[in-house]
Amino acid sequence: MEHTESHPFDGKAFVRHLTTSPGVYRYFDAEDELLYVGKAANLKKRVSNYFLKPPMDPRIASMVSQIARAEVTLTRTAGEALLLESQLIKSLKPRYNIVLRDDKSYPYIYLSSTDEYPRLGFHRGAKTASGRYFGPYPSTFAVRESLGLMQKLFKVRQCEDSYFRNRSRPCLQHQIGRCSAPCVRLIDVPDYRNDVRHAEMFLEGRSSAVIDELAVAMETASQSLHFERAATLRDQVAALRRLQAQHFVQGASADMDVIACSMEGGMACVSVLFFRNGVSLGSRDFFPRLGTDASIPDVLAQFIAQYYLERQVPRELVLSDDVEDIEVLAGVLSEHAGHTVSLKPSVRGERARFLEMAQRNAGAALTSRLASRHTLLARFDDLQKVLELTEMPRRLECFDISHTMGEATVASCVVFGPEGPEKSHYRRFNIAGITPGDDYAAMHQALTRRFKKVVEGGVRPDILLIDGGTGQVGQAVDVLRELGVEGIRVVGVAKGPGRRAGEETLVLADSGRTLHPGTSSPALHLVAAVRDEAHRFAISGHRRRREAARERSTLEDVAGVGARRRAALLKAFGGLAGVEAAGVEELMSVKGIDRGLAERIYAMLHP
Repeated sequence: MEHTESHPFDGKAFVRHLTTSPGVYRYFDAEDELLYVGKAANLKKRVSNYFLKPPMDPRIASMVSQIARAEVTLTRTAGEALLLESQLIKSLKPRYNIVLRDDKSYPYIYLSSTDEYPRLGFHRGAKTASGRYFGPYPSTFAVRESLGLMQKLFKVRQCEDSYFRNRSRPCLQHQIGRCSAPCVRLIDVPDYRNDVRHAEMFLEGRSSAVIDELAVAMETASQSLHFERAATLRDQVAALRRLQAQHFVQGASADMDVIACSMEGGMACVSVLFFRNGVSLGSRDFFPRLGTDASIPDVLAQFIAQYYLERQVPRELVLSDDVEDIEVLAGVLSEHAGHTVSLKPSVRGERARFLEMAQRNAGAALTSRLASRHTLLARFDDLQKVLELTEMPRRLECFDISHTMGEATVASCVVFGPEGPEKSHYRRFNIAGITPGDDYAAMHQALTRRFKKVVEGGVRPDILLIDGGTGQVGQAVDVLRELGVEGIRVVGVAKGPGRRAGEETLVLADSGRTLHPGTSSPALHLVAAVRDEAHRFAISGHRRRREAARERSTLEDVAGVGARRRAALLKAFGGLAGVEAAGVEELMSVKGIDRGLAERIYAMLHP
């Protein structure tokens, strides 16, 4: 259903034609930019609150005054409306909604499924490989700790496949009792698979079921006079029971997350304590962008919907405050998770102790963030004064170039605002078609590619920082002139005498003046932080590109070695280093490699 009347928008007329069905409503401004997304069990009743019941909160009134168009999407249930609302907020990030800003990649424990002897391992990034992913975990430390526990309890291999395939004798992990050495067949496939199954059950939180199975197996082994096997199972059961007892003493006997929210000074912090299989995995703090009339229950509800509908959900969520439509939210999460999920805003005993801990964490993190924000705002305010701007800049972009003797040149662009780094807007540019080592040409190419987007209607910075002096600044000025982009202040950041930090010179493109703010200048502290981040981002991109180019090089340049033979070589020798270490006779052992081709490969790798 769509309303297409021009501004001013007649909200009362729009409400008159609405249905009482559940659904999602969306408000747009005169530029057709999405202002707000909301859900409702009864659309007519909910939307009427915006237009038929003044007065309202000033922030809501500001939003309503900008509405030029409204749309609704009907859903069958309130749960479907909640799902759709969460998806739209996450993807479109409307200006007046509470938006979870969480661009970090979470670590998982990965269990392979296609290997004869499956492996457990650390995983971060896209989940493309076949197998199971347990998590997400709040930190790398939590994953490493859990993997260490798995090694002690179940002795499932954690080595990479390339390492596993090329073993001729057991490694150190077997010698210290943390792996059953499947690489050299010291354990049968059925027995190993059983260990994997127990590890999987443990990660699912079914440690009691694992203990029961192991106890039965121990009894059977004892009756069969396999006393060594029975003793091993006895030790394993004892270790698991000690672990359970320890967790019981800690009070975290459930699979649960404890979630608390604190609000102050127009900011909010959501702190989450994670418990899996009775183990505390640590905590993580989130700082969502607040919406129009945000309250703590609103923030909690939006956080839970946006965070957990993309992740595995524990059986229990303990909340610092009650939230609206808690039954609907619990039902949607239960359907998503495939098991019952309980949302508990009121708890006692040990759970209350954990909730108090989460509330203290949220308050402390918010206090720290507010102090940091005030410092950052002071730096932006000082930069406005130093550069003699009429208003505080809202977006800084900084460019830097990185290469090694002209090889694998990469340009970086980082973005900062009054809230800090905006990492989702960072960009890298792989530079090609220039004379190796020509930094001016590299900067010119990167800036041209970036500001063509501005010409096409993309977001533009208030200040463009260039890591370099007058030469690099001149490249920026030329690019902006060529593209017809105006109104952007270009500032070069040149190193000071002796390249000492705090003595940088600011080169102003518009006037040609140079400024020396000095080591105590908050503005220079900001500029230096942005410049250093651009430098770090450029170097990391350059190193990855250089390593990829070097790994690619030799084999792909050998005539007769296509993708299939290259993959066979890398698989047989565990990577390019193994291929380089192989002799002609060893290379010939790979299917499809005859003597002539082996000699060409060897010659290419040993110039």
